[in-house]
Amino acid sequence: MKVLYLLFAVFLLLFQATSGSADPLFADTVECRSQGNFCRAGVCPPTFAATGSCHGGMLKCCSK
Repeated sequence: MKVLYLLFAVFLLLFQATSGSADPLFADTVECRSQGNFCRAGVCPPTFAATGSCHGGMLKCCSK
């Protein structure tokens, strides 16, 4: 039973570095976010326009 606590601690330490705030891997995503825009799947909100793509063309880059 004590081994489970150790395994749980190791599990948490291993996956701590894989957070959602890691640097994006796609150049188009970096360019979109550096301009103050955001990425979204599907259609942009009504007051925003699609100005490019994100995540290798899978998402849209929405800007005001």
